[in-house]
Amino acid sequence: MNLQYPYQFDDRGRTGEAGEEAYIRGLIEQVLFTSPGERVMRPDFGSGLMQLVFAPNSVELAATTQFLVQGALQQWLGHLIALDAVEVEAIESTLRVTVRYAIRRTGTSQVATFERGGALP
Repeated sequence: MNLQYPYQFDDRGRTGEAGEEAYIRGLIEQVLFTSPGERVMRPDFGSGLMQLVFAPNSVELAATTQFLVQGALQQWLGHLIALDAVEVEAIESTLRVTVRYAIRRTGTSQVATFERGGALP
């Protein structure tokens, strides 16, 4: 059973299920935006990306983030996905991470983009 992320209920009031592509995208998002130490039973889970959102934006930050993201995704989701590329862009106060990967079970290529930062609404 592939749970929806974020957790939701379906129309029948049961736990929402997601297709494989949506499920894996949700797992990638969880790895990216979970800080190490945040999960009690897995203190080393996550990428540390959220701490970098508050660092001064630069080319060096983008390169560091790229290596962090790539390592975390390979460590935690390497059995589910094959990474093709991780691209990180630092645009003003926004950090944009684009992950290109293939789902190992089906060989389907996917692209997922995540953004954090920017002005508060």
